Amino acid sequence: MAEVNSVSTNGGDIPWRCRQNGVIQPLLTDLYQITMAYAYWKSGKINDVTVFDLFFRKNPFGGEFTIFAGLEECLKFLQKFHYSDSDIEYLKQTLPPTIESDFFEFLRQLTAKDVTVYAIEEGSVVFPRVPLLRVDGPLIIVQLVETTLLTLVNYASLMATNAARYRMAAGKNIKLLEFGLRRAQGPDGGLSASKYSYI
Repeated sequence: MAEVNSVSTNGGDIPWRCRQNGVIQPLLTDLYQITMAYAYWKSGKINDVTVFDLFFRKNPFGGEFTIFAGLEECLKFLQKFHYSDSDIEYLKQTLPPTIESDFFEFLRQLTAKDVTVYAIEEGSVVFPRVPLLRVDGPLIIVQLVETTLLTLVNYASLMATNAARYRMAAGKNIKLLEFGLRRAQGPDGGLSASKYSYI
């Protein structure tokens, strides 16, 4: 597994190929994750060391394998993880009024700097129930990033696997062209579909 330690969220330039879509941010999650984070905060468990393994249960398309993709987006997300002032205001309006104001101040300061990610190399052939990512860090942050990491890996791996299946069906001597932008769900769907088809 590749190891990425202490993912930085200092706001500097991202060293990877391109910037991340603005929709990929801390509020791209289930409200459940925020309420669980509040429960951990209330019970004093926010810094309990936690590990979560990201895996899938079945190969897509009834196939025999999956191509792992999405690692780059996961690392970018963790590097930039920070609740903006508008995120905090949204949460104040959305969560029950019984939520203590100190919790929102805590979230405002929260980053993923103490998270360590271990991962299989992007583009690898993988199988059900094999950990693709291992996320290690404080309980509260690991809880808050779970849904976003799942969506980043699941979609990317689906697209990469679909492209690999096309290649297998066409054979190695047939030239395949990718037209993801024409049929995908929105501009990001098209661009990311193109990227993961290439992987």
